[in-house]
Amino acid sequence: MPNLISDYLGVHAQAMPLREQRMKLIASNLSNADTPGYKAQDLDFDAALRNAQGADSNGLMRTTSEQHFLTGNGLNPFQITKEGVQPSIDGNTVDPDAERAAYGRAALEYRASLSFVESKVRSMLTAITGQ
Repeated sequence: MPNLISDYLGVHAQAMPLREQRMKLIASNLSNADTPGYKAQDLDFDAALRNAQGADSNGLMRTTSEQHFLTGNGLNPFQITKEGVQPSIDGNTVDPDAERAAYGRAALEYRASLSFVESKVRSMLTAITGQ
């Protein structure tokens, strides 16, 4: 049976948790900017969103049960390690300026999705209550 609420909210229902996860990765990068050997992480958002919508992405298998094994990098197969733009003596690949800019953009995208979901829920509440 299809999930009517997710269908009503559209792509933003799947995008919001992914946007939140991406913001957490960027925040982790910023907090580890001075950690020797730390490799900056990011989320392949487009591939993760296609997978969340049910499209087969890069041949990855979908888990349909809690007992299935997780694949990929850690718990998320769409988590990628970013290459350093400028070489660092200690092996750290975090560029703080680029990460701050990426976090600002990710926060803006999250807020846009949140505003869309908020307006859909508000209109649903209006339809239910008649006010």
